[in-house]
Amino acid sequence: MLTIHAAALLLPGGGRASVPDGAVAVRDATTVAFGPYGELAAAHPDARVRRWPGVLTPGLVQRDAVRLLEESYFPDPREADTLGTSPLTGEALDALGPDDTWRAGSVRRGLHRMLRHGTTAATAAPTAPPALVTAMRRSGLLVIGGSGDMGVVGSPAHPGGTPRLDPLAGAEAVAGAMAAPLAVGGRADLAAFDVPDEDALLAAGGASCVATVAAGRLVYRGR
Repeated sequence: MLTIHAAALLLPGGGRASVPDGAVAVRDATTVAFGPYGELAAAHPDARVRRWPGVLTPGLVQRDAVRLLEESYFPDPREADTLGTSPLTGEALDALGPDDTWRAGSVRRGLHRMLRHGTTAATAAPTAPPALVTAMRRSGLLVIGGSGDMGVVGSPAHPGGTPRLDPLAGAEAVAGAMAAPLAVGGRADLAAFDVPDEDALLAAGGASCVATVAAGRLVYRGR
């Protein structure tokens, strides 16, 4: 079934201009078309339409994924009273002690937090733990091998600093955080944010995400 994802503003990436009242048509895991919503709706009158508030972009890339999952503990909501809700690192992480069971749960929750920030792709060096790479793929993320900027648009990971959960943190433009620009025939990875424009998105960051689509599948919906 073909689905049209629409929003007040589409940022297609690749140096192309933003599209007011834009949309992306998706069939299975593939992008079929993108452009003004009216044109796509007329071309596909029987399509299911998902309309999102604010800005629609290609999915974002998380370059710190392995470090985030290895060096942080993402508390279970039931632990909020004692551990809080923010990822634990450093001494707070060491105090938990080694335990494969809670680490596995932390990885699952960490991956979900990434999806909640519009992430659809993650970088992982060839030396990354295979189990971690498998978990990323199972969550719906596209895993890109190598290190640094991995051949995708934007800045590299932050090997000397604190890993960032938000792919938009420090980005000068939204395109710098996109895994890839929209392309007809390409993998259908999208993120929708409840903000009015690109400047507001950069200011609000990935926390403003209301929906994430990975390979055509809705993997996160905030409303």
